Amino acid sequence: MAQQEEENFFARERDKLSREITSGFEELLSTTNGLNRKLEEVLGMTREYETVAALWRCFYDLMKQSDLPEGNITMEEKPPGLPGTGGHVIK
Repeated sequence: MAQQEEENFFARERDKLSREITSGFEELLSTTNGLNRKLEEVLGMTREYETVAALWRCFYDLMKQSDLPEGNITMEEKPPGLPGTGGHVIK
């Protein structure tokens, strides 16, 4: 009878520990899924910023080209530019 009680005790403890492990794995899976969603959001935002940055770069290049007069003059040879751009000099 003592052996049967001991077996029952170990069976109950085994079942209890199995439930705890299962619960821990479910929590881990849920947390990992949440982390994965957040990482996807961050990566999506990064792609959006890259698109906006590329658009602004195109705009900047276009404006830089439109500021150049006809001929072989480069930006370095051109006098300083617009206020607020860091290239404007007040004399």
